[in-house]
Amino acid sequence: MVRKKHKIREVLPNNEELDTLFDKKSNDDVPIIKQLVLKPVGYPIRAIGDGTSPVITSDDPELFEVYAREQWAGYIVSSGTFLFDQFLYPDFAFKVIQLTVEKNYSTGKITADTGITLENRINPLKVEYPQVLFKEIIGNQEAKDKCKIIMKYLKDPERFNEWVPRNILFYGFPGTGKTMMARALACETDVPILLTKATELIGLHVGDGARRIQQLFQIAKDNSPSIIFIDELDAIALDRRYQSIRGDVSEIVNALLSELDGLNSKLGVITICATNAPSLLDPAIRNRFEEEIPFNLPTYDERLQILELYTRKTPIQISADLEKFAKETNDFSGRELRDKLIKGAIHLAILRDDKMITSNLLEEVLKRIQRDKDFNKNKSIYG
Repeated sequence: MVRKKHKIREVLPNNEELDTLFDKKSNDDVPIIKQLVLKPVGYPIRAIGDGTSPVITSDDPELFEVYAREQWAGYIVSSGTFLFDQFLYPDFAFKVIQLTVEKNYSTGKITADTGITLENRINPLKVEYPQVLFKEIIGNQEAKDKCKIIMKYLKDPERFNEWVPRNILFYGFPGTGKTMMARALACETDVPILLTKATELIGLHVGDGARRIQQLFQIAKDNSPSIIFIDELDAIALDRRYQSIRGDVSEIVNALLSELDGLNSKLGVITICATNAPSLLDPAIRNRFEEEIPFNLPTYDERLQILELYTRKTPIQISADLEKFAKETNDFSGRELRDKLIKGAIHLAILRDDKMITSNLLEEVLKRIQRDKDFNKNKSIYG
């Protein structure tokens, strides 16, 4: 590790190379690092409960390179070495994850000519064109009806004038089809969709979150007509009473409010947000949604349809009483029926080299799932 003005040499590859480098009389003989890639790691200590990974980026890579060389020139490092910031964010650590050294050494010295870059850890916002149809979605008819209105708007925005369907909130249990509904809307209308989780819009420093939100809406406008889908909205649109818990709450809420209010023209851009906890949202944010559409757990008939739909797509034939399992999965979401029950049965059948999935095998998988559900409900009792 390398900290402050002390040049502590650590994580050297092997004794032979160590002797080659450090038995020399002059530090000038140490191989020069041509290129260095750093990964932001974080501070040596942090408050309990703050489990978020640090994200640091730079709007000007050339400027960061000059900044990094100025404080670390002369340091001898290898892959795995930690470098501590001395100036802007004192004691913030960067880890060397890649370096190019002359003569293919794995250890070298940082100089004024060393190229230094940051690992790009921020997921770029991408425009997608999903291949999902409404007929593949079972249940949630109220959401489908709203989507039909949006479809008409995206195909003919001028028809609505100022009465556009603009900001919609999907809320409900996890796995009930909120993201799938947004994908189907984009597919049926043949428009691009920007899918992102709200956690991907949070930055480490003041202003990062607001910039990401502005970037998201700008990309949508550049590709209009288009759809923005922000999942886990409660991660960024917290009630501002939580400002004392997370200092960027007001900044991010204000940036989102600005975009949802349409201070900049967004003709042909629909914003759909989703949350499992609408009660945590800032009241001003909730007020911007013209409609809040619930996504409920499937009914018995809907569970049966879901089971019938996915059992037709399995690589192993399923011969079981689906009506029985539709009755026994009263608290299951569509995702749980697919990813836990059916997929679990397929994997167990493949493991056992079974040629068919029977009711007994499905029952075995179902008992495992229900056992895990009961454990998750009660684990808080045992800490």
